Amino acid sequence: MTKSSKRPPAGLPDKDTLLAYLRETGSAEKTDIARHFGLKGGDRRALREMIRELEAEGRLGKRGRKGFSEAGALPPVGVADVIERDGDGELYVRLVEASPDAPRALLMPDKGKPGPAPGLGDRLLVKFFRSDDQWEARLIKKLDAGTNRVLGVIRKSARETRVEPVDRRSKDVLLVPQAQSGDLRDGDLVLAAIEKGEHRYGPKRGKILEHIGKEDDPRAASLIAIHAHGVPTGFSEAVEREAEDQALPTLKGREDLREIPFITIDPADARDHDDAVFAQRDEDPKNPGGWIVWVAIADVAAYVRPGTALDREAREKGNSTYFPDRVEPMLPEVLSNGLCSLKEGENRACMAVRMVFDKDGRKTGHRFVRGLMRSHAKLSYEQAQAAIDGPEKGDGPDDVTGPIMQAILYPLWNAYHTMLKGRLKRSPLQIESAERRIRMTPDGGIASIEKRTSLEAHRLIEEMMIQANVCAAETLEQKKTPLIY
Repeated sequence: MTKSSKRPPAGLPDKDTLLAYLRETGSAEKTDIARHFGLKGGDRRALREMIRELEAEGRLGKRGRKGFSEAGALPPVGVADVIERDGDGELYVRLVEASPDAPRALLMPDKGKPGPAPGLGDRLLVKFFRSDDQWEARLIKKLDAGTNRVLGVIRKSARETRVEPVDRRSKDVLLVPQAQSGDLRDGDLVLAAIEKGEHRYGPKRGKILEHIGKEDDPRAASLIAIHAHGVPTGFSEAVEREAEDQALPTLKGREDLREIPFITIDPADARDHDDAVFAQRDEDPKNPGGWIVWVAIADVAAYVRPGTALDREAREKGNSTYFPDRVEPMLPEVLSNGLCSLKEGENRACMAVRMVFDKDGRKTGHRFVRGLMRSHAKLSYEQAQAAIDGPEKGDGPDDVTGPIMQAILYPLWNAYHTMLKGRLKRSPLQIESAERRIRMTPDGGIASIEKRTSLEAHRLIEEMMIQANVCAAETLEQKKTPLIY
């Protein structure tokens, strides 16, 4: 019988028990193992022999100068680099200075960490743990964030390929290995990582992480801004799947508001419609000259539930990010431009507030409802304003606004003028600043930068939304709920 097949002495753990202990602790020295299992004398000598056998079998690895860990195991806490993004947008990390065959770990999103989300090339302090059949990592702290990533332009010559940073303040010109330079072309916009190791002479070595586009593409400015500021892009497969699986809203748990003729008023180029309004005279004899104003917003919470992939990724993004030629949305388009957009003639889940104002514009009451609504018309600010101004001042009503002048548009404006009386009495801080619109050419260039005309229609929607937010704040205060105004 060989030494490796002898039965371990009493008190000595078998190999699987020892590995299970190391798996739980991450790593341990021989003295720690012996102390844990209460080994003395001959048992300690047998332990040393068992450790040598496990090393020879490839089941045990060194950790530090004296420590041991299960082969392929990761420490409880370690410094790791973000090395890969898969097709679903998931990020993977690997221990710094680990061997190429060392296990990678899936980086789990952590909604509690402030600042931009980690990206390719970032160095992180993480906590490792085993989940089912894979390693996972949770962010503790971002280290030297972004300093080892370079967004740059490829410059090729007969002898070498370099990455010149788009940030002129950066001195990190990178030399690209020959194996990576074959498919690159002069002028390509790329995201590269600075390779670890000493760079005593000449440019640093770089590894191409992503091929983004061409530097002379007019749309490159937005791409540069997205990558330079770490704006999260795209959605994971899990998020897309959750968004696609959402059902059309029903009346279950909702008040039927479909007979209220809400309308949306948005910029002419708006792709989605977040809020809708309606106003009518208050028929209560105790409120002569008063108005009832409804404001409804898309009930996003009906689809983005706490703890879901949609919720986690939306928290990571924080908000939608708008550029002159593109938008990086917080939610997948099937929601942002679908179920969470108050489209004309379609049933939509909403959160609505019914506000009552007296003849002096003072709000006397409100109530919130979760409802099912249906927008009766989709108007642009210019379209609504032209209808109210009439043909003597411009185009006047059109085929859409003409039929709803008496029932919807005039009551909205009359209610707004009454609300203005209350606003003037409150004398709120009013900051007027010119807003500008960038008009793009078909190929992504800038055609013009124009000052937006401020219309009364803009101020109407603004005032009604402000009052809706006041109602929300008052309701949360009544519930003793902490909030930021």
